[in-house]
Amino acid sequence: MPQSRDDLGRSLVGLDQNSTVICAVELSSATWLVGGIVPGIARDPLKKLVPDQDALLKLLHRWRDEAIRAGRQIKRIVVAFEAGRDGFWLARWLCARGIEAYVIHPTSIPVSREQRRAKTDRLDIGLLKRAVLGWLRGEKKHCTMAAIPTVEEEDAKRPHREREQLVGKRTAIINRMKAAFVRLGIRGFNPKLRRAPQQLATLRTPEGRPIPPNTLAELQREMAHLGFVNEQIKQIEDARLKQLKEAPRRSSNAKVLQLERIYGLGIETADMLANEVFSRELRDSRAVARYVGLTGSPDESGQRRREKGLAKAGNARARRGMIQFAWRFLNHQKDSDLAQWYQARVIAGKKRKTMIVALARKLLVALWRFVTTGEVPQAIVLRPASCLAE
Repeated sequence: MPQSRDDLGRSLVGLDQNSTVICAVELSSATWLVGGIVPGIARDPLKKLVPDQDALLKLLHRWRDEAIRAGRQIKRIVVAFEAGRDGFWLARWLCARGIEAYVIHPTSIPVSREQRRAKTDRLDIGLLKRAVLGWLRGEKKHCTMAAIPTVEEEDAKRPHREREQLVGKRTAIINRMKAAFVRLGIRGFNPKLRRAPQQLATLRTPEGRPIPPNTLAELQREMAHLGFVNEQIKQIEDARLKQLKEAPRRSSNAKVLQLERIYGLGIETADMLANEVFSRELRDSRAVARYVGLTGSPDESGQRRREKGLAKAGNARARRGMIQFAWRFLNHQKDSDLAQWYQARVIAGKKRKTMIVALARKLLVALWRFVTTGEVPQAIVLRPASCLAE
């Protein structure tokens, strides 16, 4: 029975431990350590493997056969590992071969708070086995599993993530060039201009001297690098527009085009939200805000009652994007109910930064409802349907 993505806090299938082989895997780049709970076997088997999925499958079948020889009727094989650098490919590979595979959310694993706690793969395996065993028993909030995306869902996130990295590189290049110009006393020159490389040789320092040769060569390389990064960003943006035009009715593309109709929300933000947030099966508005990390962190003990600020436990990329969109929203949707709500509270004395986070949370919930039910937020101005959707 497949586990719903909407409820991964506990298993919805009853556990019969006498007919289930349970395994936990500690993944690393050099080795995989596999620990098992095998019915009918008194020992807790532990095996170190080279990173090889076929060797892992062979080991699982061997433990299943040992349990059968011990008189047990094995109906399930469950494998769990912690989410990390390896992603979800192993879980998909095992599921395709009839193995129940789950990916444990890293924050679900309790660890010792001692300053110098012992940490080995053997100890980590014990923690993983206890976590997955409690989850399989249906203990609520004992452990949380991560939703396993399809290859297509993972691939859809790559363009906007790559663009974000390239924009960061572009900013770093420009800042380095500006610092070099300031160091020479040259001000008022914009290195982002298209003709900037040709104008380098004509620049003079306040002493009337040209740019020193090594610095000039460095700036030329930086400008060439900047041009290359700009070209890559343009390729990503053009490919996205082409994809939207060729398949406007595909699920993620339809959401992008629907979100893009809102003034102040461009293609880039719409693409990020559609693939990072609205592609998930989120239960309600609280789950939406919690996934992005726009919920509070209360600190209550005895008579102490205080708020520690944002949880920041969710999708940081979506959280940054929503806060940036909230600032733009105030400029492009001044007459909307949400913008008026923000302005009224700022006038009443609330802090602007605190209220912009609250506005971002309300906007995220409103966008989620807009995408899932078609409910348009009050007084929001929409663009006409994009020609890409035709």
